Parts: sequence; structure tokens; C-alpha cells
Amino acid sequence: MLIDFAAMEEQIIPHMRGGEKEAAMRIHTDAMGKIMKGRLIPGASIGLHTHETNSEIIYVLEGTGKVLCDGAYEPLAAGSCHYCPKGHAHSLINDSAADLVFFAVVPEQPF
Repeated sequence: MLIDFAAMEEQIIPHMRGGEKEAAMRIHTDAMGKIMKGRLIPGASIGLHTHETNSEIIYVLEGTGKVLCDGAYEPLAAGSCHYCPKGHAHSLINDSAADLVFFAVVPEQPF
């Protein structure tokens, strides 16, 4: 199955999960989870949230930023991959002067 992010309408989500500013997202969703290409402008973030029924993998395509994962900050740059396992909490933060562009996968794990 081909997922063509370029053909998807970009959704602007203000204060995503309680974060700062807004997230621009292109999202494919089905019963098995979500596959996303996202962008955070400078100063934007996705708020701290816990993955109760799933995990998340975030791969940075462009820019720099950081994640807050289980109380510790981890730096991110293009080529970095962050993994948040089921039952853990994280937040994605763009603390740079350029956009942070990322690819994320959230597979559902119902048991």
C-alpha cells in the first residue's frame, strides 16, 4: 500500500496534546494505527502524553529539537530515531529556529 503524504491535505492542529503553538500533520489512520509526517514550527511542541495502548517511533527528517521521555531530555537531529514504548510518556519539542520535520508510526497494541 502506497501512502502519498504529498497528496494529503496538511492538518493544522493547535496545541496538539496540550503542546505549544501548532503541529502541521499529514496522517494515515486505520484500525492498526497511525502513520504520520509532521512539522513543528520553531517554538512548537506536542504536549506530554502517555502511550497507554500503543507505542510510537519518531524519525527526524529535517531540523533539530528534543524529546522529553520519562522525565529526561534527549536531543534530536535529522537522522535521529526516538522510540516511546507502550506505557511510557513523551513530548516532542522544537526548540530551534527552523522547522522540525518528522515521520512517526503509532502501531496499536490492544493487549
